[in-house]
Amino acid sequence: MLKYSSIVLAPLLCIQMFGQINSKNIEIVRDAYGVPHIFSKTDAELAYGLAWAHAEDDFKTIQQAYLAGNGLLSDVEGKKAYGIDLISQFIGSERLFEEKFDAEISPAYKKILEGYSQGLNRYAETHPEEILSKRLFPITPRKMFLYAQLQLFVSSKGDYWVKNILKNTIEYTPEKDEVKGSNTFGFNSAKTKDGNTYLAINTHQPLDGPTSWYEVHLCSEEGTDIIGALFAGSPSVLIGANRNLAWAHTVNIPDKTDVFKLEMHPQKKKFYRVDDEYLKLQKHKAKLLVRILGIPFKVSKKYFESIYGPTLKNDSGYYAVRTPSLFEVKALEQWWRMNKAKNFTEFYNVLKMKGLPGYNIGYADKNDTLFYISNGLIPKRAPGYDWANVVPGNTKKTLWTTTYAVEELPQVVQPQSGYFYNANHSPFRSSDAVDNPNEDSFSKDMGFETYDNNRSTRLKQLIDQHLKVDYEDFKKIKYDHRFPNPFHYNWMDIDSLFMMSPKDHPKVAGILAQIQDWDRSASADSYGAGAYGILYHKLRKYYRQIPEPKIFTTDILYKGLLETKEHMTQYFGSEGVKLGDYQKLVRGDKELPIFGLPDVITSMGSTDFKEGKTKVVSGESYIELVKFTPTGVEIESVISYGSSDHPDSKHYSDQMELYAQFKTKKMTFDKEKIYQEATRIYQPR
Repeated sequence: MLKYSSIVLAPLLCIQMFGQINSKNIEIVRDAYGVPHIFSKTDAELAYGLAWAHAEDDFKTIQQAYLAGNGLLSDVEGKKAYGIDLISQFIGSERLFEEKFDAEISPAYKKILEGYSQGLNRYAETHPEEILSKRLFPITPRKMFLYAQLQLFVSSKGDYWVKNILKNTIEYTPEKDEVKGSNTFGFNSAKTKDGNTYLAINTHQPLDGPTSWYEVHLCSEEGTDIIGALFAGSPSVLIGANRNLAWAHTVNIPDKTDVFKLEMHPQKKKFYRVDDEYLKLQKHKAKLLVRILGIPFKVSKKYFESIYGPTLKNDSGYYAVRTPSLFEVKALEQWWRMNKAKNFTEFYNVLKMKGLPGYNIGYADKNDTLFYISNGLIPKRAPGYDWANVVPGNTKKTLWTTTYAVEELPQVVQPQSGYFYNANHSPFRSSDAVDNPNEDSFSKDMGFETYDNNRSTRLKQLIDQHLKVDYEDFKKIKYDHRFPNPFHYNWMDIDSLFMMSPKDHPKVAGILAQIQDWDRSASADSYGAGAYGILYHKLRKYYRQIPEPKIFTTDILYKGLLETKEHMTQYFGSEGVKLGDYQKLVRGDKELPIFGLPDVITSMGSTDFKEGKTKVVSGESYIELVKFTPTGVEIESVISYGSSDHPDSKHYSDQMELYAQFKTKKMTFDKEKIYQEATRIYQPR
């Protein structure tokens, strides 16, 4: 059994500085769906309570996240974790922590991190049988910070470039594969029939794992009062609504990361040229854990550091990776301060902290304000270079040191049209034409998206159908699951599928006709969606084989249709299969027919399951619909499975039916009502 001393002795200095949390000041109130409503005197106590409640529901995933961030995941998962353990050390977060954390993180936020750390350590102390690796404990603010930096580096596509360098493939491939993004849209009184303000928080994430959502209500006497969702290990809400305002994130992909090819000295090893001088690479070693017959051994992988950033060697030379998230420490504190903002001015000023390296933000508030920004830390680069690809690392001309101000990013404030929308598409088409940011006002080197996708096209079509919307219209738009007609993917071209003649392809005529006559609705009870869903799954292997641009020829589509027919007859005994018979929402022993296909508004990504079926693993995840009215804010939400990751919990899968039927549950800030309807009220230990 792991003893108390081995868990908490290391952070004693922090406890002396900030004080031991008194758990008697914290109450966790579980509602009918097991969602924790946490009440406390201080925000630090709130963080302790959040850590405890989340650990009760999913301690394993929190640990996996922190193990990855601290280069320890291979201690638990072996060889498959070597890559992420290398990256977590390669990015130099430990040095960044030592250099900037004390100076740039406020004393108030350090208390939050310490409170969360204490909550996890106390849970580990009282539940030692759930510990995955003793090496991880005690959790400290430093370990929390290292995990956050890994996530931010990955979200900046830094891992994409590291993998390419290690594979000796350093040419950039534009992101045309399935974007696992999200949707957000908002309407204010200029667009709503009742004069209220609506915001859709509609994220598309993995349904399980470290970047799946956990719902919570956090309320302290220091002014925090927010309902929303967060990832495993996060000490505050990342998307959600407080009594005054709400915001959503969606993924954006401006060019935030650069790769530099170093020019090495012809004789001197590890020296690289910068203008008229040669500098020496600093050498580092990533320590990886290898288990042989259950015995841990440490091995090391060399990497380097240049003035451009962390550096790797491959068969063609030395390459450095540089992205602003490697130098920024304020992301977690910025999210916490976003939680506490009371109006748009406060919220916008928090964005000026420039802690978040990316993410679109869709915003609405009780004052009828709408706001959208394609947020990000985007380098101010010297003109004249191909910044989308590898640039020379032999001159300080390419060594950028600053990023664009928040005010210089594409954004829409209080649009005349009364709406904004984003579905991971171009920020220059985020509202009506009169309100859109002008693409010509932004440097091409910023690398903003310039395309539409099926979701953005469909959203705009649905919004434009209404001069004004009521709340039911708003919900129908959010839950729409139909492709635009015609529909076109921005990452591949399958248009030939809809021009093939069934009579020219008699072996697949029935299936081809089903797809061509299909109403484009990804409903669980649709045969056309079922045929198309199976075909889409079959075409994945061909996607990898087709060169850019990804155009599917009639021959390839015909092969896919033949495989679709074979799959249907083998597993379903018919050439007519509903999408919901093929695609399932699965958790434990529960298996439900489920809607959605990639790139409809209610997007779903699936993987092989059993007996010829697939199960959804990503897409629609946490949904929060927010309405600001003169009497307060109204919130309804749903999550794909439930609040607990324990199969023996009734909350393991108790939201699945709601989710599959396009239904939600009501959430409230009313403390009296929360306590009256609670299923359990208790204090963390």
